[in-house]
Amino acid sequence: MDFLPLFHKLHDRLALVVGGGEVALRKARLLADAGATLRVVAPEVRDDLRELAGQGANQLLLRGYQASDLEGVALIIAATDDEPLNAQISAQAQALGIPVNVVDAPKLCSVIFPAIVDRSPLIVAVSSGGDAPVLARLIRAKIETWIPATYGQLAGLAKRFRAQVKGLLPDVQQRRVFWEDVFQGQIAESVFAGKLHEGERLLTQKVAGAIPQALGEVYLVGAGPGDPDLLTFRALRLMQQADVVLYDRLVAPAIIELCRRDAERIYVGKQRSAHSVPQDQINQRLVTLAKEGKRVLRLKGGDPFIFGRGGEEIEELAAQGIPFQVVPGITAASGCAAYAGIPLTHRDYAQSVRFVTGHLKDGSCDLPWAEFTASSQTLVFYMGLVGLPVICQQLIAHGRAASTPAALIQQGTTSNQRVFTGTLANLPELVAQHNVHAPTLVIVGEVVQLRDKLAWFEGAQTEV
Repeated sequence: MDFLPLFHKLHDRLALVVGGGEVALRKARLLADAGATLRVVAPEVRDDLRELAGQGANQLLLRGYQASDLEGVALIIAATDDEPLNAQISAQAQALGIPVNVVDAPKLCSVIFPAIVDRSPLIVAVSSGGDAPVLARLIRAKIETWIPATYGQLAGLAKRFRAQVKGLLPDVQQRRVFWEDVFQGQIAESVFAGKLHEGERLLTQKVAGAIPQALGEVYLVGAGPGDPDLLTFRALRLMQQADVVLYDRLVAPAIIELCRRDAERIYVGKQRSAHSVPQDQINQRLVTLAKEGKRVLRLKGGDPFIFGRGGEEIEELAAQGIPFQVVPGITAASGCAAYAGIPLTHRDYAQSVRFVTGHLKDGSCDLPWAEFTASSQTLVFYMGLVGLPVICQQLIAHGRAASTPAALIQQGTTSNQRVFTGTLANLPELVAQHNVHAPTLVIVGEVVQLRDKLAWFEGAQTEV
C-alpha cells in the first residue's frame, strides 16, 4: 500500500491552511470539525473561510506564505493554484517532519485526506491513495447507506462500559467475544431501533452477568475456487471474527487477507504425496484450539464437503463435544466451469454431471470407469493433472469416444486462469507442451465444445 491509514488527533493543535479558495475552505472545515486550531494564510480569502478563520483562537493572515508560518503547526494543507509554491511548502514541511497534504498532488503529500463516513465516535475512511478520489467518494456513498447513524450511538454506549468490562474480563479474548456478542445481538438491535435506553439496560445486565467463555468454536468455511467475490456473506462474517485461521494450499492469498488482521494464521496445506500436516494432526489441532476458548476458522478451498475432508474434521469435533458451524463454498467444478464458459449440464449435450477425484494412488486405476461411458454425462475430475494421461486412456479403453471434447482449467476463477481444450485423444499431449501446475480441474463431455461461444471471463485464456 502507498499510504498507511492512521487517524490523527488534532484537538487544540495548530493546523496551517495555505490558500483562500473553495478547496481551502473544505479542508479548513474538516480540520475545525476535528477540533484543530486554524492558521489560514492567503492574500485573498473568500468570505465564509474568513468567517471560519476569525472564530475562537483561529488565525487569519492576509498575505503570502512565509516559511515562518510553519512554526508550531501539527499539520499543513497547501491548497493554492501556484504549483511551485505548493512544491516549496511540501519540501519545507517534510524537511521539518511535519505532515503535509498538497491538494490534487499525491506525489507532494506525506499524508492524504480520505473520504470519510462520520458516525462519531465511529469513523470510516476510504482512500484511493490520491489516484481516484471520485471513486473513493462513490464508495463512501455506498458505505453511508450500509451504516446507520445509530452506529455512532452504539459506539458511544460501548465507550461508557469499556473500562468496566475490561476490569471484569482481563483476558483480551474474553473481551473480544463479549463485545462481538453485544454488537451482533439484541443490544445493538435495540440501539438501531432508536431504543438507546433499552440497549443500555440490556448491556448493564450483560455486564453484571459477564463470565468467561470456557469453550471456543470451529468454523468450517468453504473459500471457493479462488475469486474472493465468490465468498458468501456468512463466510466473510466468520472470517472477520475468528481468532485463529487454519488454511489450505488451495486458498487464494487474497481470500486469506480478508480474515481478521490480528488473527493467528496457521498453514496446514497439503500437496500430492506431501502432507505438511497430517490430517489427524489437523483434526486434533482444531479440538485443542477450541478447548482453549478460541474461535477457530478452518478455511478450505472450494467446498469443504466435496473432496475437502471436511466430514472427517467435524466428525472429530462432534466426538469431542466441540461446537462447530459449516459454511458451504462454491466448489471448483461450479466456479471454474462457469468462468471458463463451460456449462456442466445442457439440454442438448449433458443431462447429468459426476464429480470424481483424479488423485490416483501410486498410478493405480481403481475408479469405476465403466460407469463413465455415457456420452450424455459430464465428468469433472478434481486433482487430475498428474493422472490426466491415465484418465484419458481409461475412458477411451472403457468405451468413451476418443473424440470426446475435454478441457483442463488451471487456477480457475483467478486472473491467472488458463484453459486448455482438446479431446480425450490429444488433451494430455497438449497440456504436456505447457508449464501447467496445480490447482487444476479436468472436464470431459460434449459441453466443452460450447466454450468458444460462452466464454466471458477476461482472465480465461484458451491456450490450445
